Amino acid sequence: MTTVAVLVGSLRKESFSRKVANAVARLTPDLKFDFLDIGGVSYFNQDLEANPPADWTAFRDRIKAADAVLFVTAEYNRSVPGVLKNALDVASRPYGQGALMGKTAAVISTSIGAIGGFGANHHLRQSLAFLNMPVMAQPEAYVGNTGSLFDGTGQITNDSTEEFLVAFGKAFMAFIEKNKQK
Repeated sequence: MTTVAVLVGSLRKESFSRKVANAVARLTPDLKFDFLDIGGVSYFNQDLEANPPADWTAFRDRIKAADAVLFVTAEYNRSVPGVLKNALDVASRPYGQGALMGKTAAVISTSIGAIGGFGANHHLRQSLAFLNMPVMAQPEAYVGNTGSLFDGTGQITNDSTEEFLVAFGKAFMAFIEKNKQK
């Protein structure tokens, strides 16, 4: 089964990004989703690269073991949360050989507002382009008004959002298959 490493850009237990990521996992049963805890990744410090901390090595190994990566993130100050940027920096090293290099990816950005995290989505895509990651372009996924999309158990209450996430999951599966390295 194809494994997808999931990096959620919010640490909050009840984050809407996490709820969206959980929904994608539930609605895409033909993929295996491995949720990585980016909050447990210590700060990147180039001085540590020669002898990386155990949490860096474990994080990198889980990404290397995955076939693809799904990023689901909120927008903080028109960009990605610092914790997600740190995770990218750690996973991208050593330079030119990082765990993310060439991995197939998809991005979903979220927001309690109507714009759906447009700034974070595109800032993240800039970093992923530098890492030579083929990133699914369509359908674009900007999930807005997240505060009204879930019930008390974290289930989606909006049919059109659920239908969109089903279509997104199917498109991501096809994109992963298309980009499998031989």
